[in-house]
Amino acid sequence: MNLSSNNEHMVKNIIEVMIKIAVLVMLVVLSFKLIQPFIIPVIWGSILAIAVEPFISRVAQTLGGRKSLVSILFVVIVLALVIIPMVLMAISSVEVVTDLTDKMHNKTLAIPPPPARVADWPFIGDKVHQIWALFSTNLEMALKQFSPQIRKLSGTALGSVGGGLTGLLMVIISTCIAGVFLAKAEQCAAISKKVIIRLTGERGGEITDLATKTVRSVMQGVVGVAFIQAVLSAIGMVVAGVPASGLWAVLVLVVAVCQLPPILILGPVAFYVFSVAETTAAVLFLIWALLVSFSDGFLKPLLMGRGVDIPMLVILIGALGGMMLSGIIGLFVGAVVLAIMYTLFMDWLEEGET
Repeated sequence: MNLSSNNEHMVKNIIEVMIKIAVLVMLVVLSFKLIQPFIIPVIWGSILAIAVEPFISRVAQTLGGRKSLVSILFVVIVLALVIIPMVLMAISSVEVVTDLTDKMHNKTLAIPPPPARVADWPFIGDKVHQIWALFSTNLEMALKQFSPQIRKLSGTALGSVGGGLTGLLMVIISTCIAGVFLAKAEQCAAISKKVIIRLTGERGGEITDLATKTVRSVMQGVVGVAFIQAVLSAIGMVVAGVPASGLWAVLVLVVAVCQLPPILILGPVAFYVFSVAETTAAVLFLIWALLVSFSDGFLKPLLMGRGVDIPMLVILIGALGGMMLSGIIGLFVGAVVLAIMYTLFMDWLEEGET
């Protein structure tokens, strides 16, 4: 009887434990689904807050320690810098599309003929000259001939607009979250350190500091260098008289953040400058474009890895690998993960030698 009662008691305990585990798993899954839409904005908000926190702290000290006020001002300024140009660009795009539609409806749209020097462009000059001349002389026939490409391009453009709106919403949410983190920076840092110490043991504080420094290093070495290249590109294009220089500079920024050479954008712009400007000015712009494109070769060593006792190559490989896996956000996550793994691996080697 005792054996039978013990077995029944054990079975009851097992069933009770299984029920508790099942309820716990359901709660965890439900909680994850509830917070899943906010994971990426929270990560972006954390990265932004970590990157600008030293600057916000210095500004707050000059204002008598009013960190909450400085954080609110930071959010307002960033949102204004993001939203206002987007609104102006949207209004300008609507006006351009409306004007083109009216001119095409009234058959008053006129495309100027291509300059003769366009045909001298290497590799693509003859083809571009022929297509340009066709659109200039017989727009209706050109639209019929290239209607599949135009429809495909229109679909891509509409998709890009939708993606841009989604990205804009993500920036707004992430910036607001970053403002909350900045206003409560000390409390957030303390909670993060407690969680990491709980997960990793006594090395948690060191790992937290390493992650913070790595994020700031990537922000300086990747985003900072890309921003410098975009500004230098904008200066060169404004001097050369390139139309829509701001838009091209934004494309240079995107390409540089993705760790691609800005010459991918500046090269076609240089072709355009050669077709409309004097040879000397065009050659000078091409030299400037090449210098801007290869400037990351000496800017990255100056800005990346500062304050972090990790080889710059480790951080750069982590950033590039992370971006290949999960896009722009992987720049930071990949660099942090690889930097932590490098530190743990080197400590393991040192313990083995000891």
